[in-house]
Amino acid sequence: MSIIESHPDINDAYPTRVSTEPTLLYRQDPVVYGAPDGGPIDGETLDSFEANGFLSIDQLVSPEEVETYRAELRRMSSDPEVLADERTVTEHGTNDVRSIFEIHKISEVFAELVRDPRVVGRARQILGSDVYVHQSRVNYKPGFTGKDFYWHSDFETWHAEDGMPRMRAVSISIALTENFVHNGGLMIMPGSHKTFVACVGETPADHYKASLKSQEIGTPDPGSLSILADKHGIELFTGAAGSATMFDCNCMHGSNGNITPFPRSNVFVVFNSVENTCGEPFSAPSPRPSFIGARDFTPVGA
Repeated sequence: MSIIESHPDINDAYPTRVSTEPTLLYRQDPVVYGAPDGGPIDGETLDSFEANGFLSIDQLVSPEEVETYRAELRRMSSDPEVLADERTVTEHGTNDVRSIFEIHKISEVFAELVRDPRVVGRARQILGSDVYVHQSRVNYKPGFTGKDFYWHSDFETWHAEDGMPRMRAVSISIALTENFVHNGGLMIMPGSHKTFVACVGETPADHYKASLKSQEIGTPDPGSLSILADKHGIELFTGAAGSATMFDCNCMHGSNGNITPFPRSNVFVVFNSVENTCGEPFSAPSPRPSFIGARDFTPVGA
């Protein structure tokens, strides 16, 4: 395994799934594009985001708002039309709902949340531009049966399969249930966003159908993960319902399964800069469906 500064193919700054050996590449893009006066995030927090790749908000939405979102979660998970929609993903081997995608188009309740200045304002500030929704979803991790999300960099998939050219996207995860240390909370390797793990394996056609249930292609190798974990450590995020975590598109992150009685559900929104729109995939036969990787680049609020 090697660590190199760049790749000779200037059309692809982050080649992945093109070699039989994993490679660690230095990040070539800024982390923070905006300034402290460009939104609700103060300068100290922006500096911390640049260094670590994430920030936490103790209470982004109120308890009353959380109840509204929980009610909408229950409604969607019991709606026959939603359950039959291709945007609904069930757990591998069961019919339990794992995720529902494109919630800002399925639900006006969540559409309002995506447009909320507390949410989109932070994304615009970090990315230094107008933003559009590259992906939105709700994640259900029910008690006893919630499965894990293996370690991965979202950008690796978005670059390889959606054609996102550069690291200029940010995700926000808003907790709708309490995150304990024991119910499958988000884990991030702080600082890992500055290293890109080029994965091995060729992307098969319609890979998304399998990867949304259990991803294998595009997941980092144990050696690369060990290097990053030894260098950066692992941080586990806990917090009350209504708290939120924002993190850079290239953070190495994952979560354990949930065998406790306590469910863990969250709203997950990816904002991409309108100056970083997706083109043809870099390492896949065709783009994923638009409900997973948007092809509508209309700025939020436009």
